[in-house]
Amino acid sequence: MSTLASDHPEGQLPASGPSPNRVQRFAVVGVLVTLVDLVVLVPLIRHWGIDAFTADLLSVSIATIVSLPLHRLVTLANSPTRRWFEDHAGSYLAALIGSLAVDVVVFTVFTQALDVRSVHGLVISKAVSVAAALLIRATAYRSVLGAVVRSDQFVPSEPPPLPGDVPRLSVVIPAYQEGDRIAATIDEVRSQLAGVAERGGVEVIVADDGSADETSLRATNAGADLVVTLPENQGKGAAVRAGMQAASGSTRVFLDADLAYSPDQVLKLLAQTEAGWDVVVGSRKHTATTTLVRAGRLRQLGSRAINVLTSLVLLGRYRDTQCGLKAFRADAADAIFPLTHIDRFALDIEVLYLVERKRLSLTEVPVQVANSERSTVRVFRDTARLLRDLVRIRVLARNGDYDLAPSVAGSAASSGSDSTSTVGSSAV
Repeated sequence: MSTLASDHPEGQLPASGPSPNRVQRFAVVGVLVTLVDLVVLVPLIRHWGIDAFTADLLSVSIATIVSLPLHRLVTLANSPTRRWFEDHAGSYLAALIGSLAVDVVVFTVFTQALDVRSVHGLVISKAVSVAAALLIRATAYRSVLGAVVRSDQFVPSEPPPLPGDVPRLSVVIPAYQEGDRIAATIDEVRSQLAGVAERGGVEVIVADDGSADETSLRATNAGADLVVTLPENQGKGAAVRAGMQAASGSTRVFLDADLAYSPDQVLKLLAQTEAGWDVVVGSRKHTATTTLVRAGRLRQLGSRAINVLTSLVLLGRYRDTQCGLKAFRADAADAIFPLTHIDRFALDIEVLYLVERKRLSLTEVPVQVANSERSTVRVFRDTARLLRDLVRIRVLARNGDYDLAPSVAGSAASSGSDSTSTVGSSAV
């Protein structure tokens, strides 16, 4: 049984549409609590003559007590995150106490250099101490949420029975201007996965990202089971999404058309999904990975920068987010890809974000990679686009776009995007 459907039903996000902006609610509660802090602090020091350390300890304690029910009732109202806080109350309490201690210490230190009898000096000292405490608390909270995500990911569920009416495996090949080698790619996939074809069936899908050459025609003539053609070039992410949504296999894999990852490596991912993992991703940074042909130095540096930047969006600790070899159980793919919006390389990051949000299990496997000299990657251009898309993922999450049920999201995406054409292997 998939973790998606039954193991964590209470962890699923609401399917009724966008929720109010939790960041704005957090900010409103934060302002109110800070005002409570100041209202208590100022008279304690200016009128009652209590020392800065004791006064701040009292005011922060009172503000913290006020903040707890406000955050519970306002910030986390109707939020699945609320259960994560409740299930790990001890860790969050420790973070709260730690941030309180930082607030008091920083405030006390600053008041030694400023005139604590003036409102101006008190406000500056309090502003600095609140900022320091907020940084500590946010870091600690993110660490706890990350631990929760990783604990969910590390537990596979019981493997589901293989249905007899669908292919055992779907291989999605996103392609752009691959007319000269797409036939060879399909032949190689068929050859190396012949054993799976004999024991359950293999569906080969080519997702043509609006190529100007004969990629679609040659893929059809080469025997692809399905060719999905985008009307114009939109990006690898758009092609992957179209192909994965057209797939029908029990396990669905996407594989780069240049075969930087040989098709026989799909067998490792297939074994893991059939063992119960919802999502299996290849990792070029895995200790057991073999690199046959290295990428250029600039591209390697760009890859490292991307992995650092993705930590702004993802809670899990992934060795490699951009590997072009990923596998999904059918139910996981159906839950993820209709919700995606990113059309280019950052789709991989959006997918991993949704894996975390849906609390799916995930494992990484080593790969053998031979980087292609004919790559469509342009380091500076694509890094800039990725930064833009990372911001977009955060905005989409904040606006509730990932809270829609997959069927609703898929319908909305279809009505708001260009149509695709699909042909079977017998079409010309």
